[in-house]
Amino acid sequence: MAKPMTICRLKGGPTLPKQKPTKQKKLKKQTKQEKQAKRNKPPKPAKVAKQLKRANKKRTKQEKKAQVAQERSSKRSKKLDRGGGKTQASLTQVTRLPMAAPNMRIGLLGGSFNPPHDAHVEISRAAVKRLGLDQVWWLVTPGNPLKDASKLPDLAGRAQAAKDLVAKHPRIEVTGFAGEKSSPYTVDLLTELKRRFPAVKFVWLMGADNLADFHRWRAWERIFKTMPIAVLDRPSFRLKARASKAAHRFSEFHVDESDASGLAQLEPPAWTILSHRLSALSSTKLRAKKPKRKKAKGKEGRTEKRGTNTSY
Repeated sequence: MAKPMTICRLKGGPTLPKQKPTKQKKLKKQTKQEKQAKRNKPPKPAKVAKQLKRANKKRTKQEKKAQVAQERSSKRSKKLDRGGGKTQASLTQVTRLPMAAPNMRIGLLGGSFNPPHDAHVEISRAAVKRLGLDQVWWLVTPGNPLKDASKLPDLAGRAQAAKDLVAKHPRIEVTGFAGEKSSPYTVDLLTELKRRFPAVKFVWLMGADNLADFHRWRAWERIFKTMPIAVLDRPSFRLKARASKAAHRFSEFHVDESDASGLAQLEPPAWTILSHRLSALSSTKLRAKKPKRKKAKGKEGRTEKRGTNTSY
């Protein structure tokens, strides 16, 4: 029986030319690029609304389940707190995070909010407009690690005051989520938010006064590399902010104010300084402001003035 013939290629023989990519391969590559471009595009408002609606329904179901579980729990969870008179359920609501859909642009404004005021609302609205944000989250913190927190009111009270202030502003959400974290540092809070919402485009918002001292914050360089940063102008702090150590360290990543609308889409580090309508309001000034005493008339008024007033 004859053996089948085998063809061998000799050493040094001619090599076949490389094949050019076929039309099918080119089309596949083009499709991949189109898909990537679609992913980077910001979602349509109608799509975001639908996603939020679904997320809200899911959250409502989870809340009902948690409520049933809580009712079955021990009587201790139903008792009122001696200090603030709030139940365990109300504290859970304070630390709950708002819902977010993928590709949403969300600004994060952290602080003690002691007390919250109209200047906080003004910078939030300016950030929404200038940066093209879908929402701004106020992160009410347990306290500033660089300041004494012994006289700071409780977290639930401050969060509720902030919610009351922004009740008429649908794009501003308030959460005391930072109170759940064992760490008081911003870098740990932002890392956790990025872990929970990997598809959301976060932007860290802070005042120019904070940028001036930013090098004192824990792992401040890591914060710059975690998410884009928008610095909101404050009275008499613009020059100090530009001359700060942090501004010099990341000067090559500075984005001009005119291009700030695309900041949320940029890979960190990226930062900008936004000018807006300035306000002289500050929490420190509001705390220091004392209520004026009313002038009393006649002898009774003079005796009251000498006595100790316990109404303050």
